[in-house]
Amino acid sequence: MASIALDPAYRRISVEEFLDMDFGDAKAELEDGLIYMMAGGDEAHARIAANLIASLMPRLRGTGCRPYGSDFAAQTADRSVRFPDVSIHCNNPGSPENAQKKLLGDPRALFEVLSPSTSRHDQKTKLDEYRDLAGTQEIVFVDPESERVRLVRRTGKTGWADDWLQPGEDLHLPSLSLTIPHSEIFARD
Repeated sequence: MASIALDPAYRRISVEEFLDMDFGDAKAELEDGLIYMMAGGDEAHARIAANLIASLMPRLRGTGCRPYGSDFAAQTADRSVRFPDVSIHCNNPGSPENAQKKLLGDPRALFEVLSPSTSRHDQKTKLDEYRDLAGTQEIVFVDPESERVRLVRRTGKTGWADDWLQPGEDLHLPSLSLTIPHSEIFARD
């Protein structure tokens, strides 16, 4: 069976075309001009993403930075768009002139809550794309099963540190000078 990507009748689409499409309640991402539908997450996935936003919002208030959920896009290449579970944009993204924008430039930090079916793709393909974003300083992977956190952070123009935090260790985001307690990330109440 031939892949759509190899079918000469299939035209890769632009980021602008993708962002103008209405998928209804379905979710999709654009990877090198190809549309990939995404499955919804389970309770743990949704809870952790909500916990992250709830923890980040008061810590970021007044800093010019703001967290966004998976409804807000990040362009990761000329023909690629991702919807991270949580992203943090700075330089007053919530200002009125940005209200209708679908892209706000590179996020300062990105969070992906891992799922068994997408973990490998998230930690390889998406990680490579996120590391190529000049403005991104931290990339965080959260594993609901082990309740562990992987922090990938920029250490220079081309350098990156990549570490799994110790079990129960709080998450420190140096570029934002903030810490999210482990207990808040994985809270069940």
